[in-house]
This record gives sequence, structure tokens and C-alpha cells, in this order.
Amino acid sequence: MNITSQIKQPILNEMELFEKKFFESMSSNVALLNRITYYIVNRKGKQMRPMFVFLTAKMVSDGIVNERTYRGASVIELIHTATLVHDDVVDDSNRRRGFFSLNALWKNKIAVLVGDYLLSKGLLLSIDYGDFDLLRIISVAVREMSEGELLQIEKARRLDITEAVYYEIIRKKTATLIASCCALGAQSVIEDEVQVKNMHLFGELIGMAFQIKDDLFDYTEDAIGKPTGIDIKEQKMTLPLIHVLNNCTPKEKSWLINSIKNHNKDKKRVKEVIAFVKNNNGLAYAEQKMLQFQQEALQLLVNYPDSPFKDALILMVNYVIERKI
Repeated sequence: MNITSQIKQPILNEMELFEKKFFESMSSNVALLNRITYYIVNRKGKQMRPMFVFLTAKMVSDGIVNERTYRGASVIELIHTATLVHDDVVDDSNRRRGFFSLNALWKNKIAVLVGDYLLSKGLLLSIDYGDFDLLRIISVAVREMSEGELLQIEKARRLDITEAVYYEIIRKKTATLIASCCALGAQSVIEDEVQVKNMHLFGELIGMAFQIKDDLFDYTEDAIGKPTGIDIKEQKMTLPLIHVLNNCTPKEKSWLINSIKNHNKDKKRVKEVIAFVKNNNGLAYAEQKMLQFQQEALQLLVNYPDSPFKDALILMVNYVIERKI
């Protein structure tokens, strides 16, 4: 059994029912929309976000979930899907999870409108049932994700990102959505502000570790045995690079910035940058920070009684930093 299946084991029934409810939540009277949402549903990813919702809900409530939990998971997935559709348009990307993206098949205009439709469906699902507490959690996440993307764009132009700004960017861009999954799962089944905040922080810490792991992929060997260097080509400031930039000589820093700004399409130069970052402790430093976030996340689970749901969450935290893709 692979690790994703192991994590899903204690919530198999919930995930099966969730898939039906999620598909229903996207339905429309417009045939074109239904065709597109059918395409989306049949090309789903690992579904980590709904898994976080159900596992958190069951861990804090001795195994109980309710209709609010299903609605919360659907809202998260609707809004997450909407952001992915919009991201593909913004990035002019033609592939998503190995399949054609919506904008590649149906053009940008339709993709943007479908993203808007999914966003509104998510909001209405909460409003129709009076789940305003859940809506607040997810709305904060959407606001922060937009801020994080814009902050990254603003800072990337000057390549002057400090480590503190980097953490703020990834907290908003990546961690806030996972944090909202965990907070939403808890909020759907219990009325305990302290535990909801605890779960929000738990998700945030996992999200931070998750993003740093993504940063590291750019420098580690991929399936064809070569580092990819995609982030460098796209002038993305990642933690290994930021650490080295802030700890090298002025001459080395000038060479690095010049390489990223003016020679990011030169394969030989990109390889040299990757080697420089590796040789100057960039990867080791980022790995150490990733493990720190992971340990802080695990610490937040210590006081919860042992259960299959807690075990699955621990497995999920470890999977985040041990995954190969």
C-alpha cells in the first residue's frame, strides 16, 4: 500500500462520499460548464486538502464528522480548484498534473470564467447553509493567497528578498490554504477556539515545510538524473538561494544576481548557480529549516489521544518532507 493510501485508510468512506458531494456541488444548467467540471473531477490530484479536513475533524472529535465537514471540504476544494485554473491562465501554462490545463483546451476567457464560477459556488455553498464561521476561515485564506502572489511578484523584480519576507510569501501563498483546511476541519465539529487556532497553526507549519521541500526539488536530481533549475530560469527566489545570497561575498552576490537576471536561460550558467548554492550550504540550510517546521507541527499533535486519525496526520506530515514529487 502506498503512503497516500495509508493516509486515506481511516477516512476512506468519508473520501468516497466527499467525491460524490463535491461533483454535485459543481453542477450547473450550462452544458459547457458541466463538461468542463466533469473534466476537472476526473483529473483530480492526491486530494490532500480534503484529507486534511477530514483527518483533523476526526482527530479532535473522537472520530465524528458531519454535513458541515463535507461542505467545508467541498468549499476548500472548489476554491482551491478555482485558484489553480486562474494560476494556469496567469502562468500561461498548458499542463496541469500531466493533463492539458483548461486554458489549453478551452482558451483563457473560458478558463477565467470557470474559475470565477467555482469561486462563487464555494461561497454560495457556505452561505446557503449558514456556515459563516467556515466561510470566514476560507475567505481569509483566499485574501492571503492573492497577497502572497503579489508580494512575490513585487519582490522578485528586485531580487532583494530577505528570509523574513520569503517566509511571509510562502506563508500566504502556500501555507494559508493548508492551515485553513485544518482549522476548518476542527471548526466543523467542535466549538473550541483554542483547538481551532492550534489546528490552524499545525496546517500552517506543514504548509511552510511543504513549500521548502518544493524549493529543494529545483536543486535535487529529478527522474532523468539532473537538477531542473526551473525556479532559477523563472527568477523565483527560493530559500536555498536566499540563504546563499545573504551569506556570500559582495562579488559572489553580484555574480549570482547577474546570472539570475540576465543569464537564466543559459543552461551552463544555471548549472553553475545550482552548484554554487549546493557548495555554499544552501540546501543543507533549507533542509534544516524544513525539519524545524515539521517538528513544530508534530509537537502540536502530542496532547491529542492516540487514534488512527492522529497516526494518519503524523504520516501526512512526514510524507510532506519525504515525498519524491
